[in-house]
Amino acid sequence: MKKILNIFAVLFLTIGHANAATVVGSVNGNPITDTDITARTELMNRQGKTSATNRKQAFQNIIDDYIKLAYAENFNVKPTDKDADKELKKMNLGDMNDTMRSMARLAIRSDIAWQVLMARTIVPTIEVSAKDIAEEKSDIAREHGLPIEITIIRLTDIPMDVSKKLVKPKNCEMAEKIVEELGGYPQKITAMQYELSPDIRNRISDLPLLTWSKNENNSVLLVCSEKKTKEYKNLDEIIKQNATYKKAAFAADQQLKQLRRKAVIIINDDRYKL
Repeated sequence: MKKILNIFAVLFLTIGHANAATVVGSVNGNPITDTDITARTELMNRQGKTSATNRKQAFQNIIDDYIKLAYAENFNVKPTDKDADKELKKMNLGDMNDTMRSMARLAIRSDIAWQVLMARTIVPTIEVSAKDIAEEKSDIAREHGLPIEITIIRLTDIPMDVSKKLVKPKNCEMAEKIVEELGGYPQKITAMQYELSPDIRNRISDLPLLTWSKNENNSVLLVCSEKKTKEYKNLDEIIKQNATYKKAAFAADQQLKQLRRKAVIIINDDRYKL
């Protein structure tokens, strides 16, 4: 009977060892297992964040999550699993096992905590200048376009030597006349800036009014006029908020780097060396 019990004990230990997750590292005493990393990597894949180095990035993300939550506790910011589950329902990430759900909750809780900390401790310290707003507006205009009705003259198939003869006009009509006198065929276009193609938006975003652009691929542009629409009314405030958030996010990232240096991070697997 004793021999039989010993056999069962050996089997139990063997099975338990086979199913045990390997601890690949820890941060401030919180263990991180290879199972955790697998679960986090799968979550990243479901969010479209695929990469050959996803496991290493997943490991780094888990470390950052624990660091953010520990720091947030100093300000009594403690998002719960219930808070995380509310956000998780909105994400439609599909069925999850217990480890994946645990990793998802950890990621969401840390994100909530970090956003709260940014709003409380960093955003109030951020000062946005007129230059910051102008740069942000320029970036938006280039990437997405603004709610501005814009009239441009577009010249295509224009030789370089001819484009050099284009002089600055006083108005749009004069610009058309200059082109026609050089034997060209001006295309006059009026549209919302966000309706223009990305390449045109990029070329005219910082182009002064009634100024010919450089000749690119035998194409020249000129902005005749810009007219703000009703949608533009609250744009400056939105742009200010965006500029503030960008500067706050940069400051938060610098703070996170400092917190990483102070954290006790142990890595048992060379594949995850930071």
